[in-house]
Amino acid sequence: MNLTITVEDDLLKRARIRALEENTSVNAVLRKYLESYVDTTRQRRAVDRLLHLSRTASAKRGGARWTRDELHGR
Repeated sequence: MNLTITVEDDLLKRARIRALEENTSVNAVLRKYLESYVDTTRQRRAVDRLLHLSRTASAKRGGARWTRDELHGR
């Protein structure tokens, strides 16, 4: 699928130079950014769901207590 965006000439020029320095293309940089953008949204929803489950869980940890050494097997 194609996408057309409007970018100032100077910004595009600097982006092309940096992409060349990194042996990539502006297209690849934008694609990677969009993938990251989508994943961040998905991760945020997963974290929100986990926090909700944590707050509403009826399970308790009981009376168990551990020392730092016990937790780290020292």
